[in-house]
Amino acid sequence: MPTMNMIQALNDAHKVMMRKDDDIVVFGEDVGYFGGVFRVTEGLQKEFGKTRVFDAPISEGGIVATAVGMATYGLKPLIEIQFADYIYPGYDQIVSEVAKIRYRTAAEWTMPMVIRTPYGGGIFGGQTHSQSPESLFTHIAGLKVVIPSTPYDAKGLLIAAIEDPDPVIFFEPKRIYNGPFDGHHDRPVKPWSKHPASEVPEGHYTVPIGKAAVVREGNDLTVLAYGTMVHVALAAVEEQGVDAEVIDLRTLVPLDIATIEASVAKTGRCLIAQEAPRTSGFAAELSALVQERCFYHLEAPVERVTGWDTPYPHAYEWAYFPGPKRMKRALEKVMAD
Repeated sequence: MPTMNMIQALNDAHKVMMRKDDDIVVFGEDVGYFGGVFRVTEGLQKEFGKTRVFDAPISEGGIVATAVGMATYGLKPLIEIQFADYIYPGYDQIVSEVAKIRYRTAAEWTMPMVIRTPYGGGIFGGQTHSQSPESLFTHIAGLKVVIPSTPYDAKGLLIAAIEDPDPVIFFEPKRIYNGPFDGHHDRPVKPWSKHPASEVPEGHYTVPIGKAAVVREGNDLTVLAYGTMVHVALAAVEEQGVDAEVIDLRTLVPLDIATIEASVAKTGRCLIAQEAPRTSGFAAELSALVQERCFYHLEAPVERVTGWDTPYPHAYEWAYFPGPKRMKRALEKVMAD
């Protein structure tokens, strides 16, 4: 079976679905001739032509609005917002149109749209190329929010998102495009080729939206994470020798709450990791759900390790990023209570 990094897996998902369905149209800033700033759409315009893969002006509101019109008239737009930091000009369209079309038309119209966007830090992008705005979209009824953490999941989840009749916001953790990241920025980069989840089947397959993955089994602690933080969490529990169960959520909406409940009921403790700022982040929602549903199983308060409530600082990137030191302190705290 071939191995791929996440960029290659996402690119392959595009090709698989575009060969299968002529109604799929791909566009965004620099996605055509250039192949995308991270090369996720490389080669698509050459294979499928300029009418199906094309560059858009620097107008995120216009990109989303155009996709809305396409989707309501039967096409399947698969659009890219070059960085999640620039999705905000399109937020009004996403909230007011993309998420509401099915409801407003009593299901007469659907919105078969996927909005892909790289998110998160760890690449020295500073305040305008490092944000994690996922919680802004989990709050909006009518949207599904997906975040893969491996090449295998990236391809399978993107295919599932394209086949879904409803809109999906597909966040791609750019720090792990080319390899898993354990949070140790001062160590050599590890390629995906040495990770088992880099084995990506050829052709069509799906990873179900709404189903989490238990990526490490354990008995003493449940760790909930998604995106880059899955790999940081796995490394942290190994380094600290904690018998932790690590759950990769994969999908924030719909959330696989059953898997979370079963794990917390077994371990009695819960740590939640997110790269986004702490206040009103998705970790807060997870903490509330665990408290509501697993209260009598908990042996300690739910702990969160997150980014700061500040803009993403360029000079202090690794202090902001919830890396090994902060994970260590959080693990010690939740295990000590």
